[in-house]
Amino acid sequence: MRVLVIGHSGQLATALRELTPPEGWMLRTVGRAGLDIRNGRGIAESLDAFRPDAVINTAGYTAVDEAEDNVEEAYALNRDGPALLARECAERDVPLVHVSTDYVFDGRKGAPYREEDAPAPPNVYGRSKLAGEEAVREAGGRFCIIRTAWLYGPHGRNFLRTMLEKAQRGEPLRVVADQRGTPTCAVHLAEGLMALLSRWEDAPESFPWNRTWHLTGSGEATWHGLAEAIMDASRRLGGPAVSVEAIGTGEHPAKARRPADSRLDCSAIAREVGIRLPHWREGVEESLRRLLKGEVSA
Repeated sequence: MRVLVIGHSGQLATALRELTPPEGWMLRTVGRAGLDIRNGRGIAESLDAFRPDAVINTAGYTAVDEAEDNVEEAYALNRDGPALLARECAERDVPLVHVSTDYVFDGRKGAPYREEDAPAPPNVYGRSKLAGEEAVREAGGRFCIIRTAWLYGPHGRNFLRTMLEKAQRGEPLRVVADQRGTPTCAVHLAEGLMALLSRWEDAPESFPWNRTWHLTGSGEATWHGLAEAIMDASRRLGGPAVSVEAIGTGEHPAKARRPADSRLDCSAIAREVGIRLPHWREGVEESLRRLLKGEVSA
């Protein structure tokens, strides 16, 4: 199995790159310097050179607040790039696993979102990601759209690393307590994506392509609850820890509106494909252990 990962330095692409693939697999990550997904010719050349059996797209514009002022760039990376990539994959009959977000929902349901719930993105980032999903579906090839949420881990820019860095400086934390979601460790998500492709390799005739799945860490939390868990785990592991004050969304103004409750229901992929990610607290422990041991530079 030859797997091409679009993205190289992001936290999910890095987690995929660091996995030990199954015997006989070859996984290659490629960043923007090697493949700009806004360049159709570059995509075609990369696919023809590597000849992958499957492609995972982790690339995209992920700065939620900055997207409000950079609408064109957000849509170029989150809609137009995936559209080009999906069409080139379809022409070669190469399945595409495309990573999307819980922010395609407005957070007003009051219960975890299922795949069939109608999207209603509350910000530019969410709207651009939803447009990317639609482009992948319309390309005519085989695909899986994987919506995930609140991604964190030992690599890249993410909430866990930000909290740890603030604690190392001795800064007390003030964190929103009225937004709820399903935190996801990038390492666990990477393992889940590999498991997904393994299921396809084991049963190619019956694998359910052309589906949208929700895949996040088990359990749920508020941002405040996640921050407290990070501090508790850091303290237990001998790392820095500071107090965490709960605040409301109105006390932490941001350009982009966030959904108040973007929890995702992941029961479908667990039931139909047999994939369930560990609890998000396990991911916090694993990520902090690696950071505090110096396995990853903080």
